[in-house]
Amino acid sequence: MGLLLDNGRVLRDRIGDAIFSRVAGPDGPENRARIHDAPGPRWFGPERPVRQVHADASMFTGGLSALLLQSLHPLAMAAVAGHSGFRGDPWGRLQRTSTFLAMTTYGPADSAQRAVDRVRAVHETVHGTTPDGQEYSAADPHLLCWVHIAEVDSFLRAHQRFGARPLDAAGCDAYVEDMARIATALGVPDPPTNRAELTDRLAAYRSELRATPEARSTARFLLLNPPVPVLARLPYGALAAGAVSLLPVWASRALWLPRVPPAEDVFVRPLGTAVTAVIRWALAPGERARRGQEDRLPGPGQGTAG
Repeated sequence: MGLLLDNGRVLRDRIGDAIFSRVAGPDGPENRARIHDAPGPRWFGPERPVRQVHADASMFTGGLSALLLQSLHPLAMAAVAGHSGFRGDPWGRLQRTSTFLAMTTYGPADSAQRAVDRVRAVHETVHGTTPDGQEYSAADPHLLCWVHIAEVDSFLRAHQRFGARPLDAAGCDAYVEDMARIATALGVPDPPTNRAELTDRLAAYRSELRATPEARSTARFLLLNPPVPVLARLPYGALAAGAVSLLPVWASRALWLPRVPPAEDVFVRPLGTAVTAVIRWALAPGERARRGQEDRLPGPGQGTAG
């Protein structure tokens, strides 16, 4: 029995280390120490829902779903396609994004503000013209708001479906309010602060959204040709299917993504829950898990922030 337990711990640590190195990058351990061990006040106390949501493995599915949803705004998609370099260096972009999310969620307030300032400086340099002649700027408050609300909605949907401890109604509202704090710092002038406002704001963008060829190409890249090792293709496929299932039906149709709702209930949700549970198990090693420390960097998201 002892040998089996030891082998299980070794397997867990290997999986956890592999995931952490991919998501956090070579500077992951150093960044983790700066985020969690540095003294000083934080933007969010330990009781806040944003800390619970962003510490859960459901963020991997939510982040992927957010990228798909965000791509449906032609201007946001043009900014990502023209400036983010996500195809050439997808892991680097994920690592920068996960570090930003971790720093603003858990890090000291002064470090969180510096992280936001760096992102805003990058946004000022991202501008251009779409193939059909529309000008865009990543610093545009209206575009920033779309990226923000698509992300918040996707993260929250993923947590409620695949998270270990789904939030109650008040907790969902509080999560949206927490995320509004980050959005305001990034330059969104009037972000939604509860779930009803979030739903209304998403609906207000509906007339601006459509699937461009770049958006569909991005969906194929993320879902069919992901930059993951062969052994990770099956669990990644489960996460990808879960991400698609979180999308509004109109969004998946626009991206030409097949949906079979009965199959989602029977196969996609249980499989996504199982894979998420394995990731959660692998990223919560022994002593740290017993102490309840939040030492993980979250999954992808944050739109053009990286």
